[in-house]
Amino acid sequence: MDQTLLSYMIALAFIIVIIVLLILRKILMHKKETSKIAIGNGQTIGRRDEQDDYFSTVETPVGTLAVLADGISGLANGRMASTVAVTTFIHKFMKLTSIANIQTYFKESALTSNGMILENLNGSNGGTTLVAAVIDEHGYLHWGAVGDSVITIFRNGEFIAINQKHIFESVLKERYISGEISQLEVQENPLKKRLINYLGYEGFKHLDTGEKPIPLKNGDKVCLFSDGVYDTLTEVEMEKILSQHAPPYDIAQNLIKAVEQKRLKNQDNATIVILEKIG
Repeated sequence: MDQTLLSYMIALAFIIVIIVLLILRKILMHKKETSKIAIGNGQTIGRRDEQDDYFSTVETPVGTLAVLADGISGLANGRMASTVAVTTFIHKFMKLTSIANIQTYFKESALTSNGMILENLNGSNGGTTLVAAVIDEHGYLHWGAVGDSVITIFRNGEFIAINQKHIFESVLKERYISGEISQLEVQENPLKKRLINYLGYEGFKHLDTGEKPIPLKNGDKVCLFSDGVYDTLTEVEMEKILSQHAPPYDIAQNLIKAVEQKRLKNQDNATIVILEKIG
């Protein structure tokens, strides 16, 4: 073989090896950056006749989604409303191809859910709260919320509140800040916990969403609570359980056990979903 041709072949082989190594390095770096999520959940019917809470989780190449909906107690068709909402959010997420479209996903899922619930109600009363959390492949949290269910991040023994509740108390607080009413009038108003925005409501406004994705740290627990959890357990009680060194499923089950052990006469449905970033 000609010496020059041999030199060219050796050089070409060397270049190919370098290219292959660079590709492998990129793949390994991508795998290193990809977030791993552990999932846990727990639920109790409490003292209600029906379980109106509904939840689900799903993992796709876009990320991990958890959705929790609390059918409104005291209104008919609460179970229907929560089931329709969660199912809609799950199905639409499974069709999502890029995290760049997450805001459109939240908006369209909420509008579709609201329309379907209203159609099923056909003039009857009903509705549901909803919180949805998405952790993308790089460990960023995206969220949407309507009503009084809660999304919070538990980090290093403390809660980081994510969403605001859509209840009449928020209106009362604005009136207090403007000097229209006293703080005592806010605290003693019997309607302060009344929902002012939810799915299945003729006057549905919008789903609140985060303006920017929130970077998560390893060990962060993204928690979705229905009001049957946070109205029953104190923050200190929840912190103690969430600080346990255990899988998210065990922690969620322990939270539900703590709710049931209170033996409250009017215990509401209680549901929790936990997404823990572990890598």
